Amino acid sequence: MEKLWGGRFQKDLTKAVELYTESISTDQKMVLEDIWGSEAHAIMLAAQKIIAEEDLRHILKWLEKAKQDFLNGTFQLQLELEDVHMNVETYLHRGAGPEFGGKLHTARSRNDQVITDTKLHVRFEILRTQRLISDLQYTLLRLAEEHAETLAPGFTHVQHAQPITLGFWATAYASMLTRDHERFNGAYDRTNTSPLGACALAGSSFPIDRRLTARLLGFASVHENALDVVSSRDFASESLACLAILMSNLSKLAEEMVYWSSHEFRTIELDDSYTLGSSIMPQKKNPCVAELLRSRTGRAYGALMQMLTIMKGIPSGYNRDLQEDRVPLWESFGTAQSSLAIFSGMVGSLKVKTDRMNELAGAEFATATELANYLAHERGIAFRQSHKIVGGLVGLLVEQEKTFSDYETVRAYLSEQGICIPVEEIRLLVDARHVVEAYKSLGSTSPKEVKRMVEALRRRTDEHVWEIEQKEKAIESAQVLTEKIVSGILAGRHLAELL
Repeated sequence: MEKLWGGRFQKDLTKAVELYTESISTDQKMVLEDIWGSEAHAIMLAAQKIIAEEDLRHILKWLEKAKQDFLNGTFQLQLELEDVHMNVETYLHRGAGPEFGGKLHTARSRNDQVITDTKLHVRFEILRTQRLISDLQYTLLRLAEEHAETLAPGFTHVQHAQPITLGFWATAYASMLTRDHERFNGAYDRTNTSPLGACALAGSSFPIDRRLTARLLGFASVHENALDVVSSRDFASESLACLAILMSNLSKLAEEMVYWSSHEFRTIELDDSYTLGSSIMPQKKNPCVAELLRSRTGRAYGALMQMLTIMKGIPSGYNRDLQEDRVPLWESFGTAQSSLAIFSGMVGSLKVKTDRMNELAGAEFATATELANYLAHERGIAFRQSHKIVGGLVGLLVEQEKTFSDYETVRAYLSEQGICIPVEEIRLLVDARHVVEAYKSLGSTSPKEVKRMVEALRRRTDEHVWEIEQKEKAIESAQVLTEKIVSGILAGRHLAELL
């Protein structure tokens, strides 16, 4: 099949080279973006008197037909045409004829075309990912609200540290996901700049209007320097970095789902619909979904490393290496989005074993820190000395195979240190519930602070959802504007009336 760029060549590509160089398998999801970008470009060419309105009418007619045929499945991409762009343009040539179809590519290169299509699609993927982040945040906040006062063990080094509330734990992850939102906001801003009109690398001698195409495609601004445009993929690297960090955060949550649901912890039970059994051991209920997410985090890390490796050694200007940028992009977005959706369901359906949570909250001397705080705050003992006294007490109790619940031993030891505390007061000081409720500092685990943080995080999540909606509306408005112009031109109206 004759290629639209083939005038310089005497031989066709071999089948092996066609298969090696094609990008259709990766880029077929950008067909609608390619058609939208082509329509915007054609409208701009006509607005600038570079092509006639009659040319525009024929071009738009067949681009619209390509869109409809693609949507109903009758426009099949052909591998021998190499990429999405050549498939769309070849469709146009066949329908409108070279007299009209051959004018679309005026003042445009596949170099600026492909990055335009990619940015249009990445915008959509970022917003979809952010919506899924918000869904998981709302799930975590519902859990936090329900369990604002439920005691839970807090760990450092996977060792008992201090008692907390389950609500406090859930708000920690909701807070973490807020930063993921903010990272994606930055990535979106740097993606939402129009590359169209940069052409091959140097711009164009045609009197094009890059601001018009940016407006028609809903970009917030124009990415100006043409050489930088066709060379740049840092927006893709940044998106992949955001995805890698997001998956890292989700992997932490997955890890806790795995060990909290084990027999040794027994603090939660995952719903049957998010667990799998064993082929040989009939009693098993394995947290396989969480384990898979933990593993798939490696895909996101690998995708980022793949992208950075693609970019590390290429000179300025377009290089065919850049064709490989969408492979890690689409895979990583897909991995993160499916993981977020699955985890919202898994967290929302888990069963909390409150009795076991309460049992572990004060276990293994977890209230020791608050006892040291009491000695420092109420008895005027320097904290380091308080720390030493309580550490000695713990050592004695461990040696005697006792716990803080042996109040008489605790009282006697403190008395030897010259500290007289009645047994009833000791009972209160080492009680996990009392300890949790005693915390007053901003962002602490007390139920009062947890409830305040739930509301603050919910408001911030609501703001994020509103921001997403505004961005979606801006894109939709640009699509509506383009479609209005297209339908007006096809109805016989003049372009000047429509712009």
